[in-house]
This record gives sequence, structure tokens and C-alpha cells, in this order.
Amino acid sequence: MTIDLPDDWRAALAPALKSEGFAALVRFVDDERARGPVFPAEGDVWRAFALTPLSAVKVVLVGQDPYHGDGQAHGLCFSVRPGTKKPPSLKNVFAELKRDLDVYEPAEGDLTGWARRGVLLLNTVLTVRAHEAHSHKGRGWEELTDAALRAVSARERPAVFCLWGNHAQKKAALVDARRHGVVLGAHPSPLSVAKFRGSRPFSAINRALQERGVDPLDWRF
Repeated sequence: MTIDLPDDWRAALAPALKSEGFAALVRFVDDERARGPVFPAEGDVWRAFALTPLSAVKVVLVGQDPYHGDGQAHGLCFSVRPGTKKPPSLKNVFAELKRDLDVYEPAEGDLTGWARRGVLLLNTVLTVRAHEAHSHKGRGWEELTDAALRAVSARERPAVFCLWGNHAQKKAALVDARRHGVVLGAHPSPLSVAKFRGSRPFSAINRALQERGVDPLDWRF
């Protein structure tokens, strides 16, 4: 597995990248790819970090597992490749964005524009076996992505962590809430969308940024 990281992320994650656990993870993922399809493609595994260097992070949005369907995952949580049908959770995110900030749903489900503006779209597990949800859970990705969250938290410049659902909310323990904003909410999946609907997380994120002297994010597409 090629480790394609900006210099600041590579430095911040160096201890995790040099660990025995990460070496075992690399062997596991390489073996999985030799056996069959793994998503996302190898060139997209580190895409969240490549599009949003550590120095550029304004908002952290935490996902869980990459999409495991054909042609969906491309290294950004909740996002799908252009030309791919939007998953229900993403549709619910767009619906809430319209309610909250009157931003209309884009034609595509690609969130690359957000990433380029400073939203770290980070799944806690960065690979998955095709059509088998959570198949790479507990193999070592969590240690690396926890290190990434700690690296943002350790920065002097404040950011806002948006944590949707129980899995993401557990990551609040990694965040220094004295310096950074934390926006908690229900997950936008169909199972919990009733609680997610009306939560207005995007305006809450922007308020938290402004309270910390950071320009609000432009959420438009």
C-alpha cells in the first residue's frame, strides 16, 4: 500500500505510521487486494488527507466505513464519485443543508469541494472488502485515524469537530473542547434521520468557527 500524505500529515502521523500495528495493517490490506476487490481504489485511500492538509483543517466530519458498493467510495466520508447514485444518508445530509442554510442539493454526491475548503472528511476505517460492510474494522485503521483526530486537536488553531451518531460521538474524548468546537448530532442514516432532521448542524458549525475567530465555511457547491 502506497502512503500518499501531505508533509504535515506525514509528520503528525509518523509514530502511528512506524508502528508494528500499522505494518500489520498494510500487510492485511495488500493481501485483501490480492484476493479480490477492496474499496476505495488504492490511489484514493489517503484522499481525505491529500485534499485537506493538517494546516488547512477548519472542520472535521467523522464517518465510519467506506461505502462497499461498486463505484461509490473515493476516500471521503459520506461522499461518492460523480455519476454515482447518492446513498440515503448523503441525501439526508443535503436535505438538512437545504433546511439549514438554503443550499440546494447538488447534481452529484461528490464532496470534494468541501474538502478543498477545509473539511476533513475522515472515515475511521479507510478500506473495506467489496460488498462486506465493516470487513476491515478492528484491523488497525482506527489507531491511525484516532491519531489524526488528536493531531487536529493538538493544533493551536481551532477547528470544529462534527460528530454524527454514537460511533462518531465516542471520538469526542480525543478532542480538546477548551480550544475546539464540538457539534454532536444524530446520524443522517434512514434509521435515525427523524432525529437528524432539523438539527441544523451546518449553521452550528459556522457559529462555532466564528466564536473562535475563524471564518465560516462556504457550504455551497
